[in-house]
Amino acid sequence: MSFIRIAMAQINSTVGDLEGNSAKIVGEIAKARELGADIVTFPELALSGYPPEDLLIKPSFLKDCKEAIDKIARRNRGLTAIIGYPELLDGKVYNSAAIITYMKIEGNYRKMELPNYSVFDEKRYFNPGDKGLILDFNGVPMSLAICEDIWIEGGSAEKFASQNRAKIILCISASPFHAGKLSIRRDTIANFAKRTNSYVCFNNIVGGQDELVFDGGSLVIDSSGSIIANAKRFVEDMLIIDIQCSPEPNICESALNSDKQAKHQTIVLEPAHIVEREPVSDRREEDLGAVEEVYNALKLGTKDYIRKNGFAEVVLGLSGGIDSSLVAAIAVDAFDKEYVVGITMPSEFTSKETLADAQQLAKNLEMPIFTIQINSILSTYNIALKEVFAGSEAGIEKENLQARIRGNLLMAISNRYGWLVLSTGNKSETATGYCTLYGDMAGGYAVIKDVPKMLVYELARYVNQKYGREIIPQSVIDRVPTAELKPNQKDEDTLPPYPVLDPILKSYVEEDKSLDDIVNEGFDLEVAQKVLHMVDVSEYKRRQSCPGVKITPKSFGKDRRMPITNKYRAKVKTIL
Repeated sequence: MSFIRIAMAQINSTVGDLEGNSAKIVGEIAKARELGADIVTFPELALSGYPPEDLLIKPSFLKDCKEAIDKIARRNRGLTAIIGYPELLDGKVYNSAAIITYMKIEGNYRKMELPNYSVFDEKRYFNPGDKGLILDFNGVPMSLAICEDIWIEGGSAEKFASQNRAKIILCISASPFHAGKLSIRRDTIANFAKRTNSYVCFNNIVGGQDELVFDGGSLVIDSSGSIIANAKRFVEDMLIIDIQCSPEPNICESALNSDKQAKHQTIVLEPAHIVEREPVSDRREEDLGAVEEVYNALKLGTKDYIRKNGFAEVVLGLSGGIDSSLVAAIAVDAFDKEYVVGITMPSEFTSKETLADAQQLAKNLEMPIFTIQINSILSTYNIALKEVFAGSEAGIEKENLQARIRGNLLMAISNRYGWLVLSTGNKSETATGYCTLYGDMAGGYAVIKDVPKMLVYELARYVNQKYGREIIPQSVIDRVPTAELKPNQKDEDTLPPYPVLDPILKSYVEEDKSLDDIVNEGFDLEVAQKVLHMVDVSEYKRRQSCPGVKITPKSFGKDRRMPITNKYRAKVKTIL
């Protein structure tokens, strides 16, 4: 039996930070060496960060990536490192994994299956590889794969692994998070392991990148489809696994024949460690609950956006409502209470209760809070607009002026101190256009942009459960939602109740169901038509909104790309 120790370095890369990412990779190689690993893997495009998008079009970037991977290679001793990076070869760009042994790159595996759906645009940038790769470790054949390679049933990577009797699949990945993604990912890997009769060592990147969050959760699955080890989620980690396999007879001869027939690569590895090592125990991390994993995604996405873009502090408007309360709680947890500043901006329509709740929330979170009255500013606007508005009745512009005054004040504070403004709108509002351009939509990052309103309530309750005390006041959770922009205003004056609205939005936005489908699910025709119309006519607003954390299967932005100028509207055709 051959004994192989594999380390999976689940790192948080920053897109474009070749120096910082290289230093992290070198450090993790040293750590893996100290832990007695024969092989250490790094995630997909770990060197460049994922996704590098149009950086891949810049020849200088690709040249710098090559120089960086060569420098890493020259510093590698005593084990094999497999590192994801963008490779320029003969004028073509590949999503590659460098196999580094003894201070040089022995070969490259190039991703064969390129995803081009949802948030993925890999066919825009990469050429598909046409070769499989076998690593011969003491007679044990191992093959490489990169993310999508194992998601395609019957694909090139699966056929190659089966034909070459690979005992272990080393798969490096950048698989982004959305709620429920983990079970899909695990099932996909398990099915691949069973079909190829192999172990799959799946190393997933972790961290936030603009809208995307990568949750890590690297794992090892055996040929029966069972998880035998898994890493932590939403944090950097190193997962060590010892695998014992029987050598495959005549592997070199088989591989050479395969090379001749299908242009496959074969690399013979020598064990890094000859001396006996104490075996490591298989590690199992507990799974997170459904709401807990979303909270962790929001926290990591927010933290990395702030940290990676160089902001020292953040500021947000605290209305005393549940949305801003949740955003403040996440920001304090992600960053630091001293560097999250709340601003209350009451008007004549702001109730004493909501103002008190904003103050109490800040006290509970131990964060600084300031109050700016906006009544006099609104009066100045009304005086300035008096002539232009003469002869017509006051309308929604008065409500929106309040939101825009608040947005202007937050941006002024941002300009003065260099703080990032966190906007606080949720997905239900963004979907229906129940938000104000250059008002409550103003900001640099929208923490809960992809969080439906009913999930906001669940997350608020989770915050209090997490801390074991009332961080978000119960009165905030219990209060009927209101924008407080006119007397006795409630969200339900404009929108259907959120328990009705959110399922309709999920069907239409995330599942692309027709109006007929939605009505046949039991929703009122008039209500459904209204909601779909609001979604359709609000695309121009959404296109101007700031980025925010993706937590649903289909978010606005990278996922859902509808034209702004668009006359197609949902109609009732047949009601079953």
